[in-house]
Amino acid sequence: MKLVLTTLAVLAAVFSAAAEVKTETVEYKQGDVVLQGYLAYDAALSGKRPAVLVIHDWMGVSDDTRMRAEQLAALGYVALAADIYGKGVRPTNSQEASTEAGKFSKDKPLLRSRARAGLDYLTGLSRVDVNRVAVMGYCFGGGAALELGRSGAPLKGIVTFHGSLATPTPADAKNIKGKVLVLHGADDPYVKQDDVKAFMDEMRSAGVNWELVEYGGAVHAFTIKGAGSDNSKGAAYNAQADRRSWQAMKEFFEEIFAQ
Repeated sequence: MKLVLTTLAVLAAVFSAAAEVKTETVEYKQGDVVLQGYLAYDAALSGKRPAVLVIHDWMGVSDDTRMRAEQLAALGYVALAADIYGKGVRPTNSQEASTEAGKFSKDKPLLRSRARAGLDYLTGLSRVDVNRVAVMGYCFGGGAALELGRSGAPLKGIVTFHGSLATPTPADAKNIKGKVLVLHGADDPYVKQDDVKAFMDEMRSAGVNWELVEYGGAVHAFTIKGAGSDNSKGAAYNAQADRRSWQAMKEFFEEIFAQ
């Protein structure tokens, strides 16, 4: 057993070393609005690849979002960190972030359109296998990922990390085409258990293939190191939940993208 684990570790190291992750800032539009995303992919891989649309938290396309896109590229996926707010709109504090996120929380059709613009750009890339595309999001972006799924977008899967779950149109869950994985902090004060229950009822009513994982001791923003470590503030980083949720996401993608 020890030999097997050692061999796997060596293979993983070799694969990582062989990866040639390329990144670039890209621009695309939703209507007349210019959006600025961040594209990452492994240039050492040939042929069409599965792809993941990454939707940012309320701080916009940040270093955290770009890092996740790069990590996905190292796993062999084409990843686009989508821009919901618009080119040049980058909150610098929580007050600005709340204002920007609030605009889209109140206007779900606009939120869906911005997310769909990113998806359309991603699936238009020659290196992307359009039949193997998923979306994932953090906090605000988790809610956006679900709304994109509820709009009927052609997705193999949806993943949310400490994302908002509520929607004004739960009946739209019938439009979800892929599987859903929700990774949630069990002690999250912003996404309460009533929201969790309503979400589960929504998924069951629509017959969606879904899974919800709750991490004990984790509050909101458990994957974001900049959130600090004080759970009493309602948002805090949790290394164990971060590691376990990323692993769950990897296994989920391996399942839905299997040919």
